[in-house]
Amino acid sequence: MSGGRRGQRRAAVFLLYQRDLTAADVDELYDGYERDNGVPAGEFVRARVEGVWDDRDRLDAEIDASAQGWTSDRMAPLERSILRLAVWELLRADVPPAVAIDEAVALAKRYASPEAASLVNGVLGSVARRQGVGR
Repeated sequence: MSGGRRGQRRAAVFLLYQRDLTAADVDELYDGYERDNGVPAGEFVRARVEGVWDDRDRLDAEIDASAQGWTSDRMAPLERSILRLAVWELLRADVPPAVAIDEAVALAKRYASPEAASLVNGVLGSVARRQGVGR
């Protein structure tokens, strides 16, 4: 597992995806992550997984308000997890908006589909505009 921020965001997205699909306890997911990767999930990953999960209703409302013709509950769980993480980062403003958006689009391109990447980019652009954060 890469220790860089990109790899850590990927880890957070996949832990969120697993939690969304299985409703597993977060500690079980962290244990599985450590078994699979040989290292525990770091603070960056844990802060994102727990912050996003705790705030998912607000994040989903933000996604719903920005996704034309879509709602978060109709999205594939992986796309929803990618969007939740990026919106959480945009709203917290602890990373540059362009980084949050670009990383999310890259994850969608790599692990979902070109259509998902376009959806992610469009939704996040709309969230950024609505929240007044620059790209």
